[in-house]
Amino acid sequence: MSEIRFTKDHEWIAVDGDTGVVGITDYAQHALGDIVFIELPEIGRQVSKGGEAAVVESVKAASEVYAPVDGDVIAVNNELAEEPARVNADAEGAGWFFKIKIVTPAQLAELMDKAAYQTYLEGLA
Repeated sequence: MSEIRFTKDHEWIAVDGDTGVVGITDYAQHALGDIVFIELPEIGRQVSKGGEAAVVESVKAASEVYAPVDGDVIAVNNELAEEPARVNADAEGAGWFFKIKIVTPAQLAELMDKAAYQTYLEGLA
């Protein structure tokens, strides 16, 4: 079973061993509105915690998607190229962006769990 952690920039990472699946939160997709384009990282690319890893464009704006931890991209969700609205329909499931091999597992402790993220969101309201 995977553990899900969240960033203050509204990315999530589902961790299973040394692999993480990364996407944007439901809160983020709702704030962006209808998503029309997603630029995914190349497989093999090294991403750094807090560094730009992908780009998501909506009818409202373009926004960077940041890596929640250091890692190497091992897979991308190619279905988003054909159907970027998957993120609007299921941001924290089928709308995942990429998978990474986690290089610095200790960084996960700096991320929020679901309860802490909910509290963070309430503070934004």
